[in-house]
Amino acid sequence: MALASTFPAASAGNDKPKPGAVSRPLYVTEAPIVMLKDLDSGAILFSRGADKRFAPASMAKVMTAYVVLDLIKRGELSRDKVFTVSEATWRKWNGSNGGSTMFLRAGEKISVDELLKGLITVSGNDAAAALAVGIDGNEADFVKRMNAMATKIGMTSSKFGTPNGWPDGGVTKVSAADLITLADRLIRDHPDGYARYFSIPRLQHGVSPEGKPIVQPNRNPILGRFVGADGLKTGHTAAAGYCFLGSAKRDGRRLIMVVAGMKSEKARRDEAERLMRWGFDAWEGRELVPAGTKVGAVEVQRGARPSVMAEAGIAVRMTVPKGYAGGYRAAMQSRSPQNAPIERGTSIARLIVTPDGLPPQTTPLLAAKDVAPADGAWTRLRSGFYRLAGR
Repeated sequence: MALASTFPAASAGNDKPKPGAVSRPLYVTEAPIVMLKDLDSGAILFSRGADKRFAPASMAKVMTAYVVLDLIKRGELSRDKVFTVSEATWRKWNGSNGGSTMFLRAGEKISVDELLKGLITVSGNDAAAALAVGIDGNEADFVKRMNAMATKIGMTSSKFGTPNGWPDGGVTKVSAADLITLADRLIRDHPDGYARYFSIPRLQHGVSPEGKPIVQPNRNPILGRFVGADGLKTGHTAAAGYCFLGSAKRDGRRLIMVVAGMKSEKARRDEAERLMRWGFDAWEGRELVPAGTKVGAVEVQRGARPSVMAEAGIAVRMTVPKGYAGGYRAAMQSRSPQNAPIERGTSIARLIVTPDGLPPQTTPLLAAKDVAPADGAWTRLRSGFYRLAGR
């Protein structure tokens, strides 16, 4: 399959000489693992140790959430589906081992919706296990789903051994780059689920021995402290230190960040806030393509129509240092032809924007319509005619 460029190159400021490398805003940190990405442009604003593998602890629950949200999206699971917490799940994950819990009870009947809230808001190990067992009958088979999904979405350095990230002898490992990929895909692929579950300030579930309702705050260290912060997860292991996968949105720009290897909860929180503030204050996003804009056509093979338009699922922005005066070039790239069927919203191309003096920035483009498989010889003949006729 050939790599085809079908979007005409574009530039700004053609009448000016193109500058060399642009001076990037300076960021200084002692964190051993840091990565910051602008989701709208794909620009990596800062990266250190991004490919180093480490144990993610509870950040693994973001993959558990992604798998569950994907099942809901495909109609294979309902938010209202009720699972019964088994005695074995309760005994293993009731919090007596020192882990996080949403205080589920043996025999308790609880919906997928509530379990997702407990999974993300209070990092419930019991919630993760209850979802895994409820969906697949056991944790091991659910973990197979997690690893298959990690491969599918491009998490090339990651492997999962548990649904909740509990220490497992070094099996569960990720990289900061893979966590950024996971967060990016979850926010793009499941925006309603992200909005529903990742920014709940507190969760009330369970009853204390004194008969009082148990209320726990969200574990996100910058939620409610940093303007625009709206989700994802913390993690902590003795080996990896205090870690955080976080996101925030301001003035239409969304940033995703990872910090790992911090020495304390306070150091993690302070570094996360400082990194996010630098990302928003030192850089700006300039909108190039409004959301919903059809950028170009991608040829379809063995489909009911010969091509499908690639469109911007979100506004495409070019991320540049504040006050940037250079131009840019842009091109759409896709693997062409693509085989039917193609589902609307599937990534079928990418828009590569290269600001003068800065690295390329890549944003996925989505299929604007469904394309069904060709229905018999007549459809194949008609599609071939359209291609010959340039239609």
